[in-house]
Amino acid sequence: MTAHPPPATAGRSAQCAGGSPPRHSDLPARRLLLVHAHPDDESINHGVTMARYAAEGALVTLVTCTLGEEGEVIPAGLAHLAPDRDDTLGPHRADELAAAMRALGVTDHRFLGGAGRYRDSGMMGAPQNDRPNAFWQADLDEAAAHLVAVVREIQPQVLVTYDPNGGYGHPDHIQAHRVAMRAAELAAQAEFRPDLGPAYAIGKIYWNCNPRSEVERGLARLRTAGHAFLGIASADDVPGVVPDADVTATIAGNETYAAAKTEAMRAHATQIAVDGPFFALSNDLGQPLFRTEHYQLVHGFSGAAEGELEDDLFAGIAVPAGAARSGRIEEVAE
Repeated sequence: MTAHPPPATAGRSAQCAGGSPPRHSDLPARRLLLVHAHPDDESINHGVTMARYAAEGALVTLVTCTLGEEGEVIPAGLAHLAPDRDDTLGPHRADELAAAMRALGVTDHRFLGGAGRYRDSGMMGAPQNDRPNAFWQADLDEAAAHLVAVVREIQPQVLVTYDPNGGYGHPDHIQAHRVAMRAAELAAQAEFRPDLGPAYAIGKIYWNCNPRSEVERGLARLRTAGHAFLGIASADDVPGVVPDADVTATIAGNETYAAAKTEAMRAHATQIAVDGPFFALSNDLGQPLFRTEHYQLVHGFSGAAEGELEDDLFAGIAVPAGAARSGRIEEVAE
């Protein structure tokens, strides 16, 4: 795996919704930063991972880039929250996110630039893409600076975000990827915004992914199980599906972590309907609720033996990464 100089994330302006930002003297030895587009993305993709590391005493910091104001509302009783009615879905989803973080044991969750700084852009090609405050319209370096401040504050050894397509082409997911990768690059450059703190280089960066074989097995289980969904998704409906060979790390959930992930997903009730080991979004197409989560290492070095998958995102990190260095973060070749 090619080594690249590290990325960064949101700053103190990416306010902490779960309490005061940690002081440097209080930082745990292991620190994980996740950057997501909307409330619920984190629980679907990383609920097991977040629950595990929080339980093990690592600092788990979530930066969410929008409030998810343009999401479709599943429960009929909450339909009035929708953007074409009361337009109060964003604050409601922030409350859902807070409940999800309690379920996962995560106390440091923030919104990029502060809650409501960037608005949900809607699906690709929608008129909402063109709003001046849409995240899709955000100036890249301005948005990245919010994340740089967070990176320099909490000094994460590991960053997790989306692939360049955002998993499935949503503009906010794509922008979250761009902002995370750019922030990681800028945070390591001493000449960039010294007012945000000393330069800091992230040791390892992962993109979340789903190996095709596991997705297919999960969908096969769903086809043979009873379920209450309108239909069943195809593998192409599942974000971030990659060839099995692209996976470099796997985090398996025990019963406790899997239960925490399920509870966190249930907390996002406007967006997710959970039915046992399966779930559906507003399209009511069933998908597997994965209790094992997968990653592709795109910056840094694997801590696993040659030919093996990592089972710990911190594998190979012997000391806190942080020697400032400059240079451009090159993305993994497609």
